[in-house]
Amino acid sequence: MNLEFNQITTVFLAIALFLLGGFILKKLNFLKKFCIPAPVVGGLLFAILVTIFKQAGLVNLTLDTSLQSLFMLTFFTTVGLGASFKLVKQGGKLLVFYWLACGFLALFQNIIGVSLAAAFGLKPILGVMMGAVSMEGGHGAATAFGGTLEGLGVDSALSIGLAAATFGLVAGGLVGGPTAKYLMTKYNLKPTETDENHEVAASLENGTHSSAGNQGIQFDSFMVQILIITFCMAAGSYLGELFSKATGFVLPNYVGAMFVAVIIRNIIDKFKKETIDMKSISLIGDVTLGIFLSMALMSIKLWEVADLALPMLAIVFVQVVFIVLFAVFVLFRLFGKDYDAAVMIGGFTGHGLGATPNAMANMFAITDQFGPSRKAFLIVPIVGAFLIDVFGMPIIITTINLLK
Repeated sequence: MNLEFNQITTVFLAIALFLLGGFILKKLNFLKKFCIPAPVVGGLLFAILVTIFKQAGLVNLTLDTSLQSLFMLTFFTTVGLGASFKLVKQGGKLLVFYWLACGFLALFQNIIGVSLAAAFGLKPILGVMMGAVSMEGGHGAATAFGGTLEGLGVDSALSIGLAAATFGLVAGGLVGGPTAKYLMTKYNLKPTETDENHEVAASLENGTHSSAGNQGIQFDSFMVQILIITFCMAAGSYLGELFSKATGFVLPNYVGAMFVAVIIRNIIDKFKKETIDMKSISLIGDVTLGIFLSMALMSIKLWEVADLALPMLAIVFVQVVFIVLFAVFVLFRLFGKDYDAAVMIGGFTGHGLGATPNAMANMFAITDQFGPSRKAFLIVPIVGAFLIDVFGMPIIITTINLLK
């Protein structure tokens, strides 16, 4: 039996699966412990059921995911609007070192992914989907670039990227804490602070550093934020198309929108910083991220990646080993070889293999046991939430264009 869901029904289903994923997370603590996002849980469960029904010859389901690109474009624009250079200055030189380390990691994740994909007899460009796209980029980048590569004729790129991102997310939650604990035990590290400061992390992660303070979201202000977001989306899309035509490089519209948003945010900060309400921006970003990830995960064609399961697991395993060795033997020393450095290693491993919430969960678990680290909670969210893409996006785009 063939079953088709139209555009609106597909969006409804995506939201329903998002809420279902959140409900399951509340009931199954081990999933919550590894910071698996709700849309990943709900979407993957649906994808598994669709695969079972298809393989059994019961139902062949077709989804209309045409609105997914709109939600994706909106989310990446909100990421750009969070990139305040004033926050960057607060982190000092250590933030710059951490930021550069993320760029270096993205480069080597692509080298590992591409070289091992070729060794396994796969298309080298698929290695990008098992490199920085899915590891440092997470599900959001896997969805975005997977669609781009499939548009270039690379079959199963989206499914492979999302599957690799899921494995990476779990690995990031598993190895971050133990790696930091190993460093603390080996070097007998202790925190230098006497007061808990988790509020710093929460405020940075949720965007409450804006002028809106603790006030509720106002309708007029909310509409201004939508105006700014849609302007950045429109301008970024046009600039992306012009850049691609002029250079021959593939530049997805969401990348252009994100960088326009960074520019707009910092221009507004200079002249009228109260215009930006990060509570509203964060809310819009969270909603659109949840819906587009849910749509992406529920539309994975698992039967297309079954034959690539072993090569993909092998590549992700090598990625995990590399980031742990890089963090322990290089970054720990670069970050100062102290307690704050060890906590940052836990965060770096979390978002280097998964996402910023993964990093935050790792650091909360570490500091709950060993003590606070204000420096780590300032630097990791700022870089992991938006600065990471400043290096990551060009590296991924350049790699794709070299291999296409």
